[in-house]
Amino acid sequence: MISKRKETWSESNPEGRWRKFGYQEIISRDKTNLDIFWLKDKSLADLDNLPDPDDLALEILEDVEAALDGFRGIVGILEINKK
Repeated sequence: MISKRKETWSESNPEGRWRKFGYQEIISRDKTNLDIFWLKDKSLADLDNLPDPDDLALEILEDVEAALDGFRGIVGILEINKK
């Protein structure tokens, strides 16, 4: 099947998200890795604007606590349904 999707990546447009590769280019890679290495999150590359480590730790802790609360809720529902 031939896709109608158009390639948007090029040397002049490195921000393009769609890129195609020829068969020879793919098999010439180590283990035919299809890693999308050219896509980068610019917010992660700007080291001067990273949040303070304390803020990051607190945000992670809040996320973990919220996940635990969610799992506790699921366990509660499962226990009710067992009865």
